[in-house]
Amino acid sequence: MPLPATPTREFITGLPKAELHLHLEGTLEPELKLRLAERNGIDIGQTTVEEVRATYEFDSLASFLAVYYPAMEVLQTPDDFYELADAYLARAAADGVKHVEMFFDPQAHTSRGVSFDAVVTGYHRAAAEAPEKHGVDAHLVLCFLRDMSAESAAEALEASVPYRDKIVGVGLDSDERGNPPEKFAEVFDRARDLGYRLTAHCDIDQEGSIDNIRTVLDRIGVDRVDHGTNVVEDPALVDVVRERGLGLTCCPISNSFVTDDMKATEIAGLLRDGVRVMLNSDDPAYFGGYVADNYVALAEAADLTTVEVVQLARNSFEASWLTDEQRAAYLADIDGYVAAYEADAV
Repeated sequence: MPLPATPTREFITGLPKAELHLHLEGTLEPELKLRLAERNGIDIGQTTVEEVRATYEFDSLASFLAVYYPAMEVLQTPDDFYELADAYLARAAADGVKHVEMFFDPQAHTSRGVSFDAVVTGYHRAAAEAPEKHGVDAHLVLCFLRDMSAESAAEALEASVPYRDKIVGVGLDSDERGNPPEKFAEVFDRARDLGYRLTAHCDIDQEGSIDNIRTVLDRIGVDRVDHGTNVVEDPALVDVVRERGLGLTCCPISNSFVTDDMKATEIAGLLRDGVRVMLNSDDPAYFGGYVADNYVALAEAADLTTVEVVQLARNSFEASWLTDEQRAAYLADIDGYVAAYEADAV
């Protein structure tokens, strides 16, 4: 029996998938934030989970970041970073995530006196345990904060060299206003020389979004683009992305917070046009949806078929930084999951 035309939440949740656009600091749920604040003796101005949750409100990228960065004050020790990553990995596993490449922002921590070592060792311990503990293959991607200087980014990159075996790639995130990717071109050149894979945020509907996409494709030479949905503004660039097989790591639920639209029409259109788009949860503790929620939200908003949902999952592995052998194994897992689902439906 063929797959049902309309994907169910059960099917979506069990579908093997990779997550390639996930900020570890954005997985800080109110319960954990409050517990870490109490453990580290930090007065965050709230004493209940409900009060913490009430602060997670925003209606733009700028207002989100104004909440996001102060919340990180509760992260102080390697154990804090470990707990944050481990909690996310357990939640991701429940959503069918088998492979994840997790962003982290070391400058947001070193700038307030936390050592680079504490950040990386805490996060990496959770990633190293994840295959056995959660059934998830987990890797770290260091992101530069674009609203800080290129010199600061270069310092973070050099600090990463002793931890090269613990970090798979580098990215670029935070506020894009006045911070185009060319500001960091030389830092990315150095990262490439160090053997890192490259990605960069080109968030939706920001100042110069389409120009930023053009820059990361042509000048920086990224391996994929985070968000990147505004590529639809230039059909020639859509052709470039498709022909290079580059991934666009789309985040429908967070889109609806940053703008008034989850960009369902654009994401579905790119999918149907053969572009390697996939879905991710971005900062799920703040946006209220982990990766399966994003699949469900887009499927409902864009009337995706089950076959299209499966293609999104395939795209997530195709755009990952896995080896060819690993990628083939995960794609075979998807085929096996679909076959078993069809057999059970008979």
